[in-house]
Amino acid sequence: MNDVETVKAFIVDNFLFGESKELEEDTSFLETGIVDSTGILELVAFIEETFGIRMADDELIPENLDSISNVVNYLQRKARTGS
Repeated sequence: MNDVETVKAFIVDNFLFGESKELEEDTSFLETGIVDSTGILELVAFIEETFGIRMADDELIPENLDSISNVVNYLQRKARTGS
């Protein structure tokens, strides 16, 4: 599975209970109510565990976590910088 599929599978399984028909790569998790503030913490834990990275407090922003594409772009930036 690539990063997009991995992140999408997590969101679908944990927040949409297997229903993915409305979820696009750029669907806002917060605006659509897919993920709430507690869910963001779950998403961060998933990212850290699955991709072996640590997210700094200043990285916990919508630009990094509010959609599948935002998460994947964040992961790609982290991979490029090696941090």
